[in-house]
Amino acid sequence: MTGIRLAVFDCDGTLVDSQHVIASCMAAAFASERLAAPGIDAVRRVIGLPLPQCVATLAPDSDAARRARLVEAYKGTFFTIRQRPDHHEPLFDGARGALDALETEGWRLAIATGKSRRGLLAVLERHGLADRFVSLQTADDGPGKPDPGMILRAMAATGAAPADTVMIGDTSFDMAMAVNAEVPGIAVAWGYHAAEELVAAGASVVAERFAEIPGLAARHRRRVRCAS
Repeated sequence: MTGIRLAVFDCDGTLVDSQHVIASCMAAAFASERLAAPGIDAVRRVIGLPLPQCVATLAPDSDAARRARLVEAYKGTFFTIRQRPDHHEPLFDGARGALDALETEGWRLAIATGKSRRGLLAVLERHGLADRFVSLQTADDGPGKPDPGMILRAMAATGAAPADTVMIGDTSFDMAMAVNAEVPGIAVAWGYHAAEELVAAGASVVAERFAEIPGLAARHRRRVRCAS
């Protein structure tokens, strides 16, 4: 097995715990339009989708103009919050160690996220991870999840084949994207969708701890290779 190995990670809910920041920004955006803030459970349901799609889901009765204002208000609030010294979007426990282990074992790392490129770069720079990923696929680049485009572009950028690629994420959108790209999906149990939803969406396995990710990635690559 000599192919280039590629591990594609989601960001929010997989690498970083951003749910409370996202919910706060969404609440501020809705308040700017004198709308009741969506609950955190509703916000968790849409994390991972492109922002306009999140807003459309959370404000289904709003017209296009109001939704556009909500999107811009959210972006403005997030930008402001990100400048505060107390801004907190922590890495999940074990994330850095798992990335280290994957790189040591020869995997190239990529990200496929519903975040904007600006937002993603801000998170990666804050955690000193900006140079760890060879491909950054964001909501700015084309159709969002579960469209397979982000994974396909990451594979094209690195030269990795589907049999040598895995997708690691916490939502059913991530797992459906993996299925659509014909790569194994490794779901994580610490994110924003329940394990049974992840399996129903096509997850090959659900990891309980970040330390499991390198071994699961290698195992599922071997399984796909042997089946092909």
